[in-house]
Amino acid sequence: MARGPGEWADMANRFFTTKIAFRVTVVGAMAGLTVLLKDWAGGPQCKSKVRMEGKTVIITGSNTGIGKETAMDLAHRGAKVILACRDEKKALKARKEIITESGNPRVVFRKLDLASLKSIRDFASEIDIEEENVHVLVNNAGIMRCPEWKTEDGFEMQFGVNHLGHFYLTNLLLDKIKASAPSRIITLSSLAHHRGEINFDDLNSKENYNKSQAYSNSKLSNVLFTHELSKRLKGTGVTANSVHPGIVRTELSRHMGISKSYFSSFFWGPINYIVLKSPKQGAQTVIDCAVNDKLEDVSGKYFKDCAKVECNAKGKDDDVAKKLWQVSAEIVGLAEKQDEEENKMIYNNH
Repeated sequence: MARGPGEWADMANRFFTTKIAFRVTVVGAMAGLTVLLKDWAGGPQCKSKVRMEGKTVIITGSNTGIGKETAMDLAHRGAKVILACRDEKKALKARKEIITESGNPRVVFRKLDLASLKSIRDFASEIDIEEENVHVLVNNAGIMRCPEWKTEDGFEMQFGVNHLGHFYLTNLLLDKIKASAPSRIITLSSLAHHRGEINFDDLNSKENYNKSQAYSNSKLSNVLFTHELSKRLKGTGVTANSVHPGIVRTELSRHMGISKSYFSSFFWGPINYIVLKSPKQGAQTVIDCAVNDKLEDVSGKYFKDCAKVECNAKGKDDDVAKKLWQVSAEIVGLAEKQDEEENKMIYNNH
C-alpha cells in the first residue's frame, strides 16, 4: 500500500528527531567524560577546613595562576594576605578580585621584583616595619625556559629568580617568621628537579646555556634549599617544605614555543584543557601545606597531590645542599651574617 505525503513527512521527522537526539546524547556523554577526565587529572583537593584569622601570609607572584588561587583560598579563610608581585597593575587587579570574591578586605599589595636584590631588601624592610608577624611564606613566583636573560645583578634569570631571589627573601624575613612561630615556609619546585644538576663551577650557566636545563637546575636548587633550611630551623617552630603543584595551565609557559604558535594552541588547547591542571587545582597542595594542622610539625619534605612523596635523591644530598646554601649566601651578600650566626651557635654549644 502506497504511503501518503503525511506518512512520509512523519517518518522523516522521526528520523531527523532521532538523529538529533542521538547526537545530543553523544555530545552530552563526551562533555560528561571530559569533566570526569579533567577532575581526575586535577588530583585531590585540600580538605582542611582550618580558618586563618589572625594569620599573615606572604605569597610571591600572586597576581595570577597558582599564587593568585592560593591567595584567594587563604583570603576566604580569613588570613591577611600580602601579594608580593612585580607587576603593580596586575597585582592591584588581582587584589580587587580577591577582596570582592572573598569578602576579606585584608588583602594588600607590596612591590617585589625577585630579579633585583635591592627590591628584595626594600620589600623585606617594609614587611619588618609594617607587619607584626609573618606566619606563612609561600615562595611561588617563577620563570621557566626563558631566553638567556640576566637579572639586575647579573645572575642567570631562572637561577636568579627561582632560587636566589627566594633564598635571599626567606633569609631576610627569617627572624620575623621565627618570632611568629608556629609558622611555615613553602617553596614551589617541580618534577623537573629530577633532571636538574648543580654545577658549582657554572651556576650561572655561562659556559653552555640551555633554557630547559637551567630551569631544571633552579628547581633542584629549590628542593636542596628546603632540605638545608629545614635542618637549620629545627627546634624553632618553623617548618619548610617544597611542593610539586603538577603540570598546570599558567602563564609560566609563556616563553615556550607552544604558547606562541596559533596552530599549536589551536591543536593542543583542547587536550591541554583536559590533561593539565587548572590554577585552582594546581594550588591545592600549596594550600594544604599552608593550612593542614596535621602538617604543623612536618618539615623538610616534598609534596605532590596533597601527600608526601619522595623527591629525587639529588634533592636530599646533605653536602650539596649545605654548599649551595653557603655559595648562595655569599653570592647575595649574606655570607658575613651567616658566618656570625654559625660562630655564635658553635660558641653556645660549647
